[in-house]
Amino acid sequence: MITVHHLNNSRSQRILWLLEELQVPYEIAFYYRDKETNLAPPELEAVHPLGKSPMISDGDLVVIESGAIIDYVIRKYGNGALAPEPGTSAHEIYLQWLHYGEGSAMLPLMLQMYTARLGAAAAPLAPRIKSELDRHLGYVNGALEGRDWLVNNTFSGADIQLSFVAEIAPLLYAEGDFPWLDQFRVRLQAREAYRVALEKGGRYDFGPQG
Repeated sequence: MITVHHLNNSRSQRILWLLEELQVPYEIAFYYRDKETNLAPPELEAVHPLGKSPMISDGDLVVIESGAIIDYVIRKYGNGALAPEPGTSAHEIYLQWLHYGEGSAMLPLMLQMYTARLGAAAAPLAPRIKSELDRHLGYVNGALEGRDWLVNNTFSGADIQLSFVAEIAPLLYAEGDFPWLDQFRVRLQAREAYRVALEKGGRYDFGPQG
């Protein structure tokens, strides 16, 4: 059985959601951030040397990185669900989104979150970070214009992967700046499997507000 090594208030929430969507049995090993540093606890390093969440173990196999985990779970347990058929152009587009979510889109978001703690010292970087945020959030917003989901307008692992980008956006921009991304976030958070995973995963500050 899959074990999700789940850090509270982190991107591993997506993995719980994925498993709920596929109705794959799993266990949760809970880990909690240090209250002062907000860092993951050293216990995670016993599972993998990097000590980063998300990570899963499936028997003797440990898989890290959100995109790799989503890909592994869908290929092994999805029975054809949540991904286009391999060998099709839609599958290549799906893979692009799967890698883009953490490869390109998250960099300016993380830079913004980290440099925000520096106050005036971050001022020289602010215009470049803002430009990259506008570019990437605008790109995802444009890809969603007039459609519900990213690939063939069919819900997939790519949408789960990009969910964190959609959930971070309201912390940085006003509602309506990226309207298609706003609607995407609402659709994601309304899914029953998302709600079940939220109940099981514990504190998650980026979920539905109010």
